[in-house]
Amino acid sequence: FLRNAAEDPKVLAIKMTLYRTSGEGNILNSLIQAARNGKQVAVLVELMARFDEAANIRWARRLEQAGIHVTYGVIGLKTHSKLILVVRRDYAKLRRYYHVGTGNYHAGTARLYTDLGVLGCGKDVGQDLTELFNYLTGYSPPPSYRKILAAPYSLKKMLLKKIEREIRLHSAEQPGLIQMKMNALEDADIVKALYKATTAGVRVDLIVRDTCRLRPGIPGLSESAKVISIVGRFLEHARITYFQNGGDEEYFIGSADFMHRNLESRVEVLIPVEASALRQELRLTLDVQLSDQRSAWDMRADGSYVQRKPANNENSLNAQDTLIGVAKRRLAAAKRHNEKRMREKLVNHFQYRLKNS
Repeated sequence: FLRNAAEDPKVLAIKMTLYRTSGEGNILNSLIQAARNGKQVAVLVELMARFDEAANIRWARRLEQAGIHVTYGVIGLKTHSKLILVVRRDYAKLRRYYHVGTGNYHAGTARLYTDLGVLGCGKDVGQDLTELFNYLTGYSPPPSYRKILAAPYSLKKMLLKKIEREIRLHSAEQPGLIQMKMNALEDADIVKALYKATTAGVRVDLIVRDTCRLRPGIPGLSESAKVISIVGRFLEHARITYFQNGGDEEYFIGSADFMHRNLESRVEVLIPVEASALRQELRLTLDVQLSDQRSAWDMRADGSYVQRKPANNENSLNAQDTLIGVAKRRLAAAKRHNEKRMREKLVNHFQYRLKNS
C-alpha cells in the first residue's frame, strides 16, 4: 500500500502514525521515497513506545533528514493508533484511502502476532481520519467523528452507550449479545457496564489474552458471561468488538484494549467494519476461537483458568491452525482464479491475432 502510494504520480500526500516499526519492513524506505517523489509526507512518531524508544528516535531523525514532516503527538497523550491515510487525485476530485489496523507496522511482530487491518476509501471514515491527523499535528481542536470511535474523547463514552443499548434491546425473544476480543480488560467502568449487562441476561463472550477484571459464572452477577484465552503458536493481538444491536449488528476493529490508560490517556481508533464479506471474516474468527477445544483456556469464577480438552476421539484443530487452513485455501483459490484469468487473456490475445493476421 505504501510502496504503491510512494510511486503513484496521482498521490499528493501520505500521513501515518508510527508506534513501533523496524528497519527491515520497508515502511521507512517507502515514506522516504514518497518524499523524494515530491509528495507531502507527515509522520507522527510515538517516542515513548514501550521497548522501542531509542529505535523510534533514530527513525524520526532519518525521516526528518529526508524532508518528512515529523511530529510527536499531543502533549500528555501517547499515540497508540495504527493509521495510514493517502490522499490521491482520482480523475477530477480528491479521494482518501486508508489503512486502520490492530497491529504495529513492525516486520518482526508481524511474523509473531495475529492482527487485523482494514483498507478502504469510505468518505466519512476518510474525513474522520483527516480531522484526526489535523488534531494530532496541532492544527485543530479535538473533533467529533462521523464513523470512527477515538480515544480519549469519544471511544469510552460510545462503548458504554452501546453496552447500555444492548441491555435495553435485550428480550427473551431476542437475547442480547456482546462479544469482545482484546489483549486486556481492565477499565473499571467498562467492567461495571458488562456486569450490568450480564445481570440483565445479556450474553457476554470475551476473548482476552492477558489481564481480565471480569469474572464469569458468578451466580446472580455474571452467569451469562464467558471468558477465554487463546494460547497458541502466535501471540493473539487483534481487537474485535461486536454488538448484536437488536439484529442491526455492529463490528469494530482497532488499536485499543479496554484498559484505563488506553481509553483515557492514549490516542486510539476503532473503525466500524460494514462490508458484509469482511464481517463474515470477523464472525468466522470469533466463532472459531470461542469454540476452540484445544488451545482455549476458560476462566472460572475464582479467576483461575482451566484448559479445554477435546471430547474422546474428537480430532479437532486448534483455532489458529483452523484459520491458517482457511487462509491457505483462500490463497489457493485466488491463485487458481488468477491463472484462469491469465489463460483467458492469452486465448483472447491469440484469437485477436489470428482474426487480424
